[in-house]
Amino acid sequence: MALVASPGIALAGVIATVGVFVAIRWDAVRVEVGRPTLWGAIAAVPVLVGFSMYLFVAVPMTGVIVTANTGLVLYGFEREIATGEEESLEPGSLPNRK
Repeated sequence: MALVASPGIALAGVIATVGVFVAIRWDAVRVEVGRPTLWGAIAAVPVLVGFSMYLFVAVPMTGVIVTANTGLVLYGFEREIATGEEESLEPGSLPNRK
């Protein structure tokens, strides 16, 4: 009896999790987001949970997708805050125009 019904998907999940961790940590170091290793883990763990839900639990695919994307979305918000420049907007003005 196999531990997982689809070992190929399990392997893809592990590879995707490691890939997300490496990519997010690299990007966080590049744009100087604080605690890049933590953000790599925050982005990668939901991907692993999403693949685990797909393999071991009968849940709707939308739940799997939303769970797997949660960490990436949170990192995206943090990255925008860390790299964004606050411009005060005046009525009648266009962004990036003085």
